[in-house]
Amino acid sequence: MIFKIVRFIIFLVLLFLPQSEAFAVDTPTLNAGISISEQIPPALMGVWRVVSKLKTTDSPSTFKKSGVDIWNLSKTGDVINLSNPFTGAEASVNVEFVKNNTVRFTKEGNYDNQKLVDTVEITLSGNKFEGVNYLSLKKYSASDNSVLSEKTASYTLHGDKISGTSIMEK
Repeated sequence: MIFKIVRFIIFLVLLFLPQSEAFAVDTPTLNAGISISEQIPPALMGVWRVVSKLKTTDSPSTFKKSGVDIWNLSKTGDVINLSNPFTGAEASVNVEFVKNNTVRFTKEGNYDNQKLVDTVEITLSGNKFEGVNYLSLKKYSASDNSVLSEKTASYTLHGDKISGTSIMEK
């Protein structure tokens, strides 16, 4: 059962990173007053076919070995949204940094006394990207909120652009 829940969470995360706009978080602002999201290369926006392969883990029974997902990345103001148009899953992501064509973003989700922190770092090259996805899944005690266990994994990512900017209508 827990494997199915974790697999579902990872699926949503890799699609990426699902939550509604109601939970959108403003991205951090640089000292110069320019939003980090304004520095994101426009080529990142659009629909991507993303292949993930397990690189390392301390829990092989929890994390799947590979996956293929669709990511639709779009931007509304300073908020970056990632969704899967086929499953309806979506989330706002926190952009941590942008340097040239490299972008790192994070999403956190709480699920049944568990917290999943998902950090993705990708480097764009034309209509492709390469990157890595780091996952940390902590399980907490319902009685005192202490950490009962932590499982981690990292995946290599390869993305191929499918289409333009966004196939989702806002």
